[in-house]
Amino acid sequence: MESIRFWAIIVLIAFGLFFTFVSAMGVLRLPDVYARAHTASQADTLGAGLALAAVALALGWQHATVYTVLLLFFVFITNPTAAHAIARSAAETGIEPWTKESEEEGESK
Repeated sequence: MESIRFWAIIVLIAFGLFFTFVSAMGVLRLPDVYARAHTASQADTLGAGLALAAVALALGWQHATVYTVLLLFFVFITNPTAAHAIARSAAETGIEPWTKESEEEGESK
């Protein structure tokens, strides 16, 4: 049983690291604030969630596990909310989303 638990922790950590890495690359590579906010809210939330699930599984039934699960729910609530607030603020300040046409206009200027 400990072997299954060990490998479940390893798999959760690996997937958590993968999605966090994908999120970081998305924030660095995507063209505008809207796409960056999307990847930060989606992939980063999943990566953090998987990593926290691995921590909770590694801790077993302790008080710290309850705090880890509460932190997991907090991350699931706050990350998408923050990304929405960033995107809404960008829209209200007049930042236009990137499109293929906007890229072509920028090259012709």
